[in-house]
Amino acid sequence: MKIRFQADADFNENIVAGVLRREPQVDFRTALQGGLRGLDDMQALALAAQDGRVLVSHDRKTMPVRFAEFVRSNTSPGLFIVSQKTDLLSAIEGLLLVWAATEPEEWVNKICTIPI
Repeated sequence: MKIRFQADADFNENIVAGVLRREPQVDFRTALQGGLRGLDDMQALALAAQDGRVLVSHDRKTMPVRFAEFVRSNTSPGLFIVSQKTDLLSAIEGLLLVWAATEPEEWVNKICTIPI
C-alpha cells in the first residue's frame, strides 16, 4: 500500500496539482476534497488520521505543536511540513520521492520536513 496524502487548508494546491500531473496514481486530496476547510489543527489531524492519510501542511508555527499533542493520545499516519519558501518543483519532487520510496508505516506518528 502506498502513502495517501491529505492537504491542509493552507496548503498550496499547485503542489497537489503538480504531484498528480507527474504521477496520477498518487492519492492526494485537497483540503476541499477532504473536508478540511474551516477546521482547526486538531480537527484536521483527526480527520486525516481517520482517513489514513499523511497530512501535508505549510504551517510550521502551530502544526508541529498540535501534532505532538495529537499523538499523545492518538495515532497519526504522519505530518509533512513544506515551507512556503520551498520552490514548487522541490516540493513536488520531495513528495513524489517519499511516495515512491517509502511505506506508510515509516511515517506513523512522525513529522517530516519536505524536501528531505
